[in-house]
Amino acid sequence: MIRIRPKGDEQIMANATHYVEDLRAIGQMLAGRNIVDFELKHVASGYFIQDLHEHTASLSARIQNWLHGAPYSTRAESLTISPADVERLSAEGRARRTKAGQLTQFRELSNVLRTIGAYLDSKEVELLELQKRPISVTLQYRDKSGHDEIEDRPLTSFYKYFLELYDKRSQTEESRSAN
Repeated sequence: MIRIRPKGDEQIMANATHYVEDLRAIGQMLAGRNIVDFELKHVASGYFIQDLHEHTASLSARIQNWLHGAPYSTRAESLTISPADVERLSAEGRARRTKAGQLTQFRELSNVLRTIGAYLDSKEVELLELQKRPISVTLQYRDKSGHDEIEDRPLTSFYKYFLELYDKRSQTEESRSAN
């Protein structure tokens, strides 16, 4: 559900998304496509993602491409993911997860994005754009008062928050199993 509140002549969308779940699911999909550096824009129809580098094809693929007159490398991908796609990806991810409470690796893209999503949710902001690079991330978001903010941070700056989230999930799972 997206709420829209007027501000002058423009419309500003208030945060009604749970970025923690959306970004985790998107991270799993991107990791499966071997996309690690990208630009993600939150748009009315979902998310638009642009891979930030071209992938070099393997030697055998380059030979095959040369024989068929195709280029040596594949072009960077761009994807549009609808809310229904995110829900499907999220359901697929839940079905694959089997060991609740197991410590996950922060460096996995889905966990990095899940942590960033939880951070955005905690700030109660609307994500506008996220640029993920090898060791840093730039977040552009809109706060409740309609002001756009930009944060450029090293990925490692989210590690402590990741551990705090893990502890909270572990405590929640322990209380569920005790009941």
